[in-house]
Amino acid sequence: MTNHPGHERTDHGAHGAHGGARPGGLSVSESGYTLELDSTILTAGAQPVTFRVTGPDGRAVTEFRPEHEKELHFIAVRRDTSGFQHVHPVRDEKGTWSVELDLEPGDWRFFADIHPAAHDGTLTLGIDAAVAGVYDPRPLPEVAGIAQVGAYTVALDGELLPGEASELTLTVSRDGRPVTDLQPYLAAYGHLVALRVGDLGYLHVHPEGAPGDGATAPGPEIAFMAVAPTAGTYRLYLDFQHDGVVRTVEFTVRTSTAAPGSDGGPHAASGHGSHHHGHHAHH
Repeated sequence: MTNHPGHERTDHGAHGAHGGARPGGLSVSESGYTLELDSTILTAGAQPVTFRVTGPDGRAVTEFRPEHEKELHFIAVRRDTSGFQHVHPVRDEKGTWSVELDLEPGDWRFFADIHPAAHDGTLTLGIDAAVAGVYDPRPLPEVAGIAQVGAYTVALDGELLPGEASELTLTVSRDGRPVTDLQPYLAAYGHLVALRVGDLGYLHVHPEGAPGDGATAPGPEIAFMAVAPTAGTYRLYLDFQHDGVVRTVEFTVRTSTAAPGSDGGPHAASGHGSHHHGHHAHH
């Protein structure tokens, strides 16, 4: 189900309210909580990034409620929507988080998805960072229905509707054969982040069902409920785990005004993907 920042979380498989469709991550501070980077000017290449989340009392927060197995989900993406990384920093006892990122020159947006123990609900905070060097912005990838990473192909079906919940189904295959043994990743068979093109408004969505619930198959299909806050263009980033490796594919999607159940074709995706082992290091 959709996990909308600032709204009550709905559990996997629950059919309760979706909450509002307000995007998160547009503010560095919300409800008294602030995302603070040790440096907002960074160098290109692989490097550690350190930060903290301060609370209403101005002190670094050290108590969080885990959401999808982690106290904090950290998303890094360049402002042109390239370079997506979903990582899990480690926190010291004083509340300073550290994580390794691989950064190209350009303007970046970092997101911290959190549930402070003293706060009622999840928050997504966002902050800009500048990476020095010659910036060569990439054009927005074209809309298409298929994305690839290595030998894997992911097909996206469904319509993203403004202000209305709709189902998106992603089907994973490898070398032309359906993948039926996806491995759980963050208590799900897939993890999807959506960003609104233009301001990178952040929507965190999660699949219907959960591993081990007796009803959710480990592929090839992963179904998500999503709500677009407005009409427009969005970027979707799917993380899935197979053979011990987390892989990422990305899609460009435009909202549709088609009624649910109509036969409008899928409004999706660029054929971009990546695979990485780095998520496991932060578990």
